[in-house]
Amino acid sequence: MRNKEPDGCGFASALQAIGGKWKTSVLWELHLRPHRFAELRRGLPGVSEKVLAQQLRQMEADGLIHRHDYGEVPPRVEYSITPLGLSLNDAVTAMSAWGKRHEAWKAERMEAA
Repeated sequence: MRNKEPDGCGFASALQAIGGKWKTSVLWELHLRPHRFAELRRGLPGVSEKVLAQQLRQMEADGLIHRHDYGEVPPRVEYSITPLGLSLNDAVTAMSAWGKRHEAWKAERMEAA
């Protein structure tokens, strides 16, 4: 269930937008180019069809990705990243860099011990 209360600092809102095991990976895949569902699933080994579909729906509702239905038979749907999603990808990249520095710091502490 989504929280309707505004977040004073915005951080909780950002974490909610990327709070899913596969959301950051989906953002990364889509920043390269639009993908169809099956392409995304192949690019994310281990994700189930159900979870990927759920997370794509959530990301679309959050304005991070765009779902384009071509209205063809057989169905053809393509997902692309929105400008808002691209801006979140920038933030996630910065968090990733911090995480790598943190892991290196922890490894140094373990070696020193």
